[in-house]
Amino acid sequence: MCAGASRQTFKQPEITTHAKMQKQLNQWREVLLLVLLILAARDNIRAQEVAEIPFSFAPPGSAALGGGLRMGQNPYLASTNEDQRQLDLVPLYLYEGEYLFARGTSAGLHLMRSDAFEINLYSRYRFQNLDPDSNAYYEGLKPRRQTLDAGIELGIKQNWGELKLDWVTDMLGHHNGNEVRASYRYRMEAGPWSISPFIGWTWQNKSLTDYYFGVSESEATVERPAYAPGSARWISFGVNAAWQATDRIVWFGNVAFGGADSAITDSPLVEEDSFSSVFVGGTYLFGNARKPDYIVDAERAGEWSWRVNYGYQASGNIVSEIDQGDFSKSEIADTNIAGITLSKLLSTGERVEFLGRLAVFRHFESAEGNGNFSSYAAYIMAMGKGYSPWSGDEAFRWGFGFGASYAQKVPIAEQRKQEAKGANTAHFLNYLEMTVDFPLRKVSRAGWLQNCYAGLTIVHRSGIFATSDLLGDVAGGADWLTAHMECKQ
Repeated sequence: MCAGASRQTFKQPEITTHAKMQKQLNQWREVLLLVLLILAARDNIRAQEVAEIPFSFAPPGSAALGGGLRMGQNPYLASTNEDQRQLDLVPLYLYEGEYLFARGTSAGLHLMRSDAFEINLYSRYRFQNLDPDSNAYYEGLKPRRQTLDAGIELGIKQNWGELKLDWVTDMLGHHNGNEVRASYRYRMEAGPWSISPFIGWTWQNKSLTDYYFGVSESEATVERPAYAPGSARWISFGVNAAWQATDRIVWFGNVAFGGADSAITDSPLVEEDSFSSVFVGGTYLFGNARKPDYIVDAERAGEWSWRVNYGYQASGNIVSEIDQGDFSKSEIADTNIAGITLSKLLSTGERVEFLGRLAVFRHFESAEGNGNFSSYAAYIMAMGKGYSPWSGDEAFRWGFGFGASYAQKVPIAEQRKQEAKGANTAHFLNYLEMTVDFPLRKVSRAGWLQNCYAGLTIVHRSGIFATSDLLGDVAGGADWLTAHMECKQ
């Protein structure tokens, strides 16, 4: 249930002279690869989430993006083995700050942190769910939904290994239960490689287990008797591996095995008494917001900018329609959006520079009966420049952003599109942005405009084609076309 990380992650790899250790790690890699291949073919083992990633040792201020595939099987009884298998895309939005952190499927606040000890307020996503429509056996059951748990986490790091203890409770009012989890891992490192065997123990209270594995009297049938599991205990063990391919790119592979006590395995919703799961993927570091270390020009190390934009609900999609000149208004919802965005330069390059951005948007949807509300986006923007072939001066900028969006209400366009398809909606979705603008110093000599730009921004919320449990298995999203002005400071 836990994942490892290398202390060398996002640092230049060190050269080891310990040949024996390197040989052992090579053997571990071969074993891990074999395990991954075996797990991909098995169809009689139950799944357990393995979704933490190697980012906790990044220097404060580091921002990164990544993705992974979570593979395993649904823990519930299914009519066929095909129904039990899971393949889930997990987008990873990563930030390790002095106080705040986001590590893909978990995020929180550092209350106390040192090299040996940390206390965090944090939240993590619970992937567990049961859709009654997935199997005729579940007819009459209420859905068991995924949720967001939050609580407190304690961590100790010493030469003998790492201990973690956390307590979480339901924040969305689905299971209304509590969970306590303890884990131990020992980290082995050599050059760019890190391998971390671990073992974990989990206790879940009655409310949590009853929600996911219980059967109420109103749900009971002859084939599916009423059942109240009470509190339960789980045990898991596995190994986590990370390979730092470059100083910016890290690949990881996590695998876990385990099982629960009879409180869970005796449930009429459960078939087997063991599980396994795999989480594999990679991350890319874009730079450091607090101490930029990929900026050649020292004068630009503290550069930031502000942007304001305003626009309307677009008819087309960000890709293949709006980007090809379809600027028509939506016929599904006549709404407007306004926003303010703050950016911090993370890194520069010969052709592209990267910025970390935080945006607040105000959605004006009262006329459509959805009221006015706000949404928030945190994302990485890749910004390129075009130059005049005659003077060599900057002629325009183009940008593409990728990150996460949370809306206080689901935008009305998303509601109506999904209702027509009978699909899901979600407050939390992926965020995409495309922008093009031009320097205002080309048209004005006003001093305050010399570092300002004006242009167009496409704002897009997306479920990534219903491939991600983290995004609510949403297929579709919404687009807004806005005009903007941005100024560097």
